Amino acid sequence: MSAAQVPSPHSLPAGESSAKAATPRVQIGEGPPLALILIERLDIAAVIVSLFACLLVFDETFSLGYLVVGVLAVALCSKLLSPPDLRGILNYGAVPSRLVARTMLEWSAVCGVLLLVGFSLKVSDAFSRSVMLSWFGSSAALLIVMQEVQVQLARWLNRRGVVASRHVIVGAGNAGTELARRLPAAAFHGYFDYRSPERLVDVALRGELVGRCAELGEFVRREGISIVYITLPISNSPRIRDLLADLRNTTATVYFVPDVFGFDLIQARVVDLNGLPALAICDTPLRGMNAWSKRMLDIVLAGIGVAVLAPALLAIGLLVRATSPGPALFKQRRYGLHGDEIVVYKFRSMTVREDGAEVRQASANDQRVTPIGRFLRRTSIDELPQLLNVLEGGMSLVGPRPHAVAHNELYRRRINGYMVRHKVRPGITGWAQVHGLRGETDTLDKMEQRVRYDLEYLSNWSLALDVKILFKTVFVVLGHRNAY
Repeated sequence: MSAAQVPSPHSLPAGESSAKAATPRVQIGEGPPLALILIERLDIAAVIVSLFACLLVFDETFSLGYLVVGVLAVALCSKLLSPPDLRGILNYGAVPSRLVARTMLEWSAVCGVLLLVGFSLKVSDAFSRSVMLSWFGSSAALLIVMQEVQVQLARWLNRRGVVASRHVIVGAGNAGTELARRLPAAAFHGYFDYRSPERLVDVALRGELVGRCAELGEFVRREGISIVYITLPISNSPRIRDLLADLRNTTATVYFVPDVFGFDLIQARVVDLNGLPALAICDTPLRGMNAWSKRMLDIVLAGIGVAVLAPALLAIGLLVRATSPGPALFKQRRYGLHGDEIVVYKFRSMTVREDGAEVRQASANDQRVTPIGRFLRRTSIDELPQLLNVLEGGMSLVGPRPHAVAHNELYRRRINGYMVRHKVRPGITGWAQVHGLRGETDTLDKMEQRVRYDLEYLSNWSLALDVKILFKTVFVVLGHRNAY
């Protein structure tokens, strides 16, 4: 048996213990160097130092109460203060501008919890207000200063080789070149590949090709390489086994980086399935806190909208009823989250209420549109009743626009990835709409463009993006573009 071959736990001889037969757990994530861990948590040390400094300045006696506050602050900071991504900063060289705002928000949350605990237990009078307020303010300033200290310390250690590890990449393909871009260039010692330099598609990589894969083990031993990243396609599993067998005779750490660039990635990330790693290729961005924050934004803004616009909504409904026969609201079945059917509300803007196997889209100069309906559609006022859909939970303020069931059934067969749009709630407005893709989609190309923007929204979702889309929607609606 070669060094790379491991017997399956199911093939163990009878009588072996169940502990030996159990599938080993695989930890998710690479542990950072100890030096980086210590530097990343200097912010917690700064908070405690600030507390002691404030006690000295105000000549306050250090009591058991302040010890409890310090311990509680350490616990809260370890959970609520996000350590800076020092490895990312070392790789890219830039400190994110949003780091200060994020730190202030997180420290405010720590202070809020401490105050809440103090008032709830009715022990706030036991502490000096001058000390506590000075501590809150000075810690905020110190945390900002500490960010720069942490970055400079990490860079100092990196220049001395304490943080960065000497590494090579096996596979000069898309995954390999992308990985090289994300890792410290100073510690990179080149590519290994099964192909000769002349066969590499990217001419620029030929000078960085150190050798063939058969020479990898000897090179790693001779040059003292710390890390080997294997980025070969999964189809090369026999070659990967041979590489692993060769690397068993070295002390190098080996990582397998799967080449996933051939897939359309939606919220791709590594997840832990009860101890086994899995790569999510297509997933929803709205899990856990993300889902909660987006839903809260929907409820708050939609609730305010309904409360403020209630008189106007009532007046528009009466106007629709008075100017043409039929109900004020038009209800149509559409697909929502997970492809489940929902009923979407709109102010009726046509003389017909189509909701069958065939639904003809509205077009310019459409004779079915009522006079008041034309104004409602052009200004998108006909969509306002969908605020009720948002409050009900069937829709969101921002997301891919829902289409009639008949149109969904048509386009899901013609456009690859069309149904991925339904991994989030449909929206009153969306990323496609603020890029001018509103109204009639009379050609397949127009719908493909809309779907492309919808999938881009899923890949890059954030609460800030939702707010940006809401602001841009105002200007798009005022422009009256493509709405019939």
